[in-house]
Amino acid sequence: MNWTAVQRILGLLLMMFSLTMLPPIAISVIFDEASWLPFLEAFGLTLLAGILIWLPVHKTRKDLRLRDGFLVVAAFWTVLGTFGAAPLLLADTVPLSITDAIFESMSGLTTTGATVLTGLDELPRSILYYRQQLQWFGGMGIIVLAVAVLPMLGVGGMQLYRAETPGPVKDTKLTPRITETAKALWYVYLAFTTACAASYMLAGMNWFDALCHSFSTVAIGGFSTHDASIGYYDSAAIDLVAIFFMFAAGINFSLHFYAWRYVSIRHYSQDPEFRGYTVILLGVAVLVIFGLFQHQVYASPGDNILNGLFQAVSIATTTGFTTADYSTWPAAVPVLLIFASFIGGSAGSTAGGIKVVRWLLIYKQGLREITRLVHPSAEIPVKLGSKAVGHRVVDAVWGFFSIYVVVFSVMMIAMMAAGLDQVTAFSAVAATLNNLGPGLGEVSSGFMTLSDAPKWIAIVGMLLGRLEIFTLLVLITPTFWRR
Repeated sequence: MNWTAVQRILGLLLMMFSLTMLPPIAISVIFDEASWLPFLEAFGLTLLAGILIWLPVHKTRKDLRLRDGFLVVAAFWTVLGTFGAAPLLLADTVPLSITDAIFESMSGLTTTGATVLTGLDELPRSILYYRQQLQWFGGMGIIVLAVAVLPMLGVGGMQLYRAETPGPVKDTKLTPRITETAKALWYVYLAFTTACAASYMLAGMNWFDALCHSFSTVAIGGFSTHDASIGYYDSAAIDLVAIFFMFAAGINFSLHFYAWRYVSIRHYSQDPEFRGYTVILLGVAVLVIFGLFQHQVYASPGDNILNGLFQAVSIATTTGFTTADYSTWPAAVPVLLIFASFIGGSAGSTAGGIKVVRWLLIYKQGLREITRLVHPSAEIPVKLGSKAVGHRVVDAVWGFFSIYVVVFSVMMIAMMAAGLDQVTAFSAVAATLNNLGPGLGEVSSGFMTLSDAPKWIAIVGMLLGRLEIFTLLVLITPTFWRR
């Protein structure tokens, strides 16, 4: 293990992260709010910590190995979540405990969207902006951003990229060099954010709300500047803008990159995961809308359709925006929506969940086993589209699924041991491990009523979900530390 190289990377990344404390100061000045001091103090504290970590080893020039990348990613997300809580902890306008501040910070960075804050409409805009900004950086991954910058400082990035990028296939690069890949992803990400903000403004949002909600929409985060979330606006136009960009953000960003580079959309229709993702979302939306019509939840057919479609896309993509309290909807609709979040979005997107491509492979593997019952000697490959998937990938998917089930079960039992009822415990784990945000029961409107123990379990769940479990669990295996 190259400890000095890891320490140097952590110091550099922490110094870079300190710069994210500065934009909220500008927001405070623009709106003439006296809420800038906590961000200035947090900036100085984070920068100083980064310098103290980096300075003793700043001359180190050792190359990172793959295991070093895993350690950097896991350690940095933990450290980042802690230092990200500093402005919230220092601000008098949001009297939060250390647990609540770290919870809110980690929820933002992991794009979970669960919150312990109430009275958002009365909070300073600098605080509101900072929460949204945390989600925006966490969406694509601040590590990927660092990969595009660190080579200029003499640090390579392929090991970090492979450890942090979500999805079962980690080695696909859009461009020959990893630096260019990271930059390409961020160009696409920034373009989507700009388009989303402009669309929200055209639909009726003011510039501040449009900017903030574009951050959390493209990041599939779910934080809002209002307690009522998107429902605050009561606008069909805003709902439709959110639906489109939530859907787009749940697609593998490499497809967006190819569409931009080659000025063609044929890559979407040729991608089996995109087709599966679209069919699943449509299926969930139809079932939810049918449930609303059947129980006459809304008097207007248009309201049933729009609210059903919005919540289906929002929950299935693990965004977590709401236009209504879906937990009060009748019959199986709320449970259906929670189960949809287990599927999540596409690999290579900002969405959470297990990912569509994994479910496709599990489904196709299941069909293959059924066929083998009839033809036990047949050689039947598992295919995605026209391409056969290697046994190693299929094994990895089953391994991930197995570990996911075990982790989910352990976390749910721990939540119940901490005093939560079954519905609340189940949905709280689903909301955090899938990076969804809203749940059912006591956590339908937030985690503010829970004690510290369930909140810390939820924090661990957010980290596991954001880094797709293996990145963290690999650190506790003897194989990882063995020479």
